[in-house]
Amino acid sequence: MMTFTAKAPARANIIGEHTDYAPNGGHVLPTPLPFFTTVTIEAKGPAGQFSAVSERYPNEPVTRSLEEQARGGHWTDYILGCLRVAATKIAVPGVSLSVKSEVPIGCGISSSAALCVSVVRAVKAMTGAKWTDEEIALIAYEAEHDYVGVPCGKMDQFASSIARPGQALLLNTRTLEYRNVALPPDIVLMLVSCGKQHDLAKGDSYKKRIDRMNECIEARDQLGVSVLAELGYGDLPLLNKLRPVVAKRARHVITENLRVLEMVDALEKGDTGRQAELIAQSHISQRDDFECSIPEIDALVESSNRYGIRAARLCGGGFGGAIIALVPSDQATRWWKYVAKENPNASLISTYALNETESEHAA
Repeated sequence: MMTFTAKAPARANIIGEHTDYAPNGGHVLPTPLPFFTTVTIEAKGPAGQFSAVSERYPNEPVTRSLEEQARGGHWTDYILGCLRVAATKIAVPGVSLSVKSEVPIGCGISSSAALCVSVVRAVKAMTGAKWTDEEIALIAYEAEHDYVGVPCGKMDQFASSIARPGQALLLNTRTLEYRNVALPPDIVLMLVSCGKQHDLAKGDSYKKRIDRMNECIEARDQLGVSVLAELGYGDLPLLNKLRPVVAKRARHVITENLRVLEMVDALEKGDTGRQAELIAQSHISQRDDFECSIPEIDALVESSNRYGIRAARLCGGGFGGAIIALVPSDQATRWWKYVAKENPNASLISTYALNETESEHAA
């Protein structure tokens, strides 16, 4: 029996957090990471059924029907969602899948999107489907958002399917227009896990994410716009008529959307000072207006600031996870040693940014 293999990367979002929900419709600026999820697939078993095994759960092979409901965030829910959506477009036989992943889970770098995109790519390879990268991203999004029930926008799936190494993807999440933006070659993206995972498919993080989405919907409706990203700095006084907590959520979305566009301008001009300022503003806005940071994340950002790198902020959905920092490559090891000393429960995700000699001293 022929097997087919496909893979997809994790992503880091440089800036543009919580702007991609449907009521917000803003811009984001993610980039792929050299962590991949790889899926091997073969036609096997009765139609309408699949079996799956992951190297992370080697003693837990799973067989499920495509008619099943989600199991509250079980890892195979994402596979099932992808196969269900794919089956509305093409004939999908019974399949067996094997999953290998280098992507850390619960760190805010989109392990779920990497899984979904790699599954859809594998189905495409097996069936000969003519899906474009954009269509693959949308199938993965529908699986994760509609079937699994993750309150996500389309950024993660588009970043995993379309973004290119060494470049950031400027994506308008309302129109789905995008273009690539070159990243500085002498800067590395340092990602550090705070030690507290989040799970946006269930639990307390899920509830908080839903609460904030509902608050954004309230702001959009009260302000009479199609999406909050239609508004600019000059419209901020309009927020005074909203409930205080709703005004805070809207202020984050509006200003964060503008920061994405300003960040692209700063990257293209090589203005590192402005880049750092925008990243710092983004974290403050997430912490104070969107209120999705936690003390462990704030401590990591503050350590980076004390070292001298202001371009550090919460990365991902929040309520746990990781920070991202833009660090000159010749300072990466020293920066990490400083941050690690002040935050002993933190762990470096982007170990690839350190060479072997440096890594020994930074551990």
